[in-house]
Amino acid sequence: MNIQTADLCDAHDDKLAVVSPMFRSYGGRSAFGGPISTLKLFEDNSFVRKAVESAGNGRVLVIDGGASMRCALVGDQLAELAVRNGWAGIIVYGCIRDSKAIGGMDLGVFALGTHPRKTVKRNVGEVDVPVSFGGVSFVPGHHVYADEDGVVVSETALL
Repeated sequence: MNIQTADLCDAHDDKLAVVSPMFRSYGGRSAFGGPISTLKLFEDNSFVRKAVESAGNGRVLVIDGGASMRCALVGDQLAELAVRNGWAGIIVYGCIRDSKAIGGMDLGVFALGTHPRKTVKRNVGEVDVPVSFGGVSFVPGHHVYADEDGVVVSETALL
């Protein structure tokens, strides 16, 4: 899939929501997209593991981590699980760690930043609920596309 968010905006501007610029690309796949699956959690990545252990089927995991900059929600082990299980990418409204290793994986990973500290494990969070950040709502089943120019969301598949 050849993803160019600028071209998607040109062709489908009336069908897209554009996320405010805030993310940095860390994955080995700089452009990615697919159906949205969501998690809403805070400084606990227990549900991230459960998600990436399941079949991704080309989906993008969107994690609303409350913009926490105090720990990492995704590291190399979880990213490797995501690759093995067919996830197209992960967008983290928070931090990741092991960025060098993740940069060598065939996975799109966008996050606000990096942090070396891991999370606590309390098994607290919500799965496949609408989440909002960057001026956009991410609804499970809608589609997200990301590349070097930004992140856009559509109710339907555009590619």
